[in-house]
Amino acid sequence: MEQPVRTKEQPVDEASKRPELPRTWRPRAVRWVAYGMGVLIVGTMLVLAIVLPSDWRMLDRVLIVGMGLAFAGGLHMLGRPRLIATEKNVIVINGIRTHYLAWPEVLDIRMPVGEPWPCVDLSDGTSLPVMGIQSTDGDLSRRSLEEFRSMLDRGEATEPERPA
Repeated sequence: MEQPVRTKEQPVDEASKRPELPRTWRPRAVRWVAYGMGVLIVGTMLVLAIVLPSDWRMLDRVLIVGMGLAFAGGLHMLGRPRLIATEKNVIVINGIRTHYLAWPEVLDIRMPVGEPWPCVDLSDGTSLPVMGIQSTDGDLSRRSLEEFRSMLDRGEATEPERPA
């Protein structure tokens, strides 16, 4: 009797269907637009600084390029978000803040229809927006959401020990 050969597409058990860690999710469309616009704005400001009339001083030209770089920095905040799952924790990087969460702190992730990004429900009763998965990515965002949700069964948080 011939033994079937298992391939990568045929997992041995349910645990092998989980994504390998560490895993990073990033929005695709927003990142392309943010960084594309940043390059376009800085390039436009550079060309403008070069072709300005000669009665404009060097400081004016530097400030025009600096303004383009400031706009690009603001756009970087839109392209920066991501969600990272590691063995020990979950890292949520939004536009300005970075949150480090232990796996037991994350209870669920949900993205109601029409919402721009999902929220994770935390064990302390609060929720945290996750801009690293965005609904503008369509099917990619749904797959990413399900992929992250499949990792959530890492066990519940234990009660902390109370001093006697």
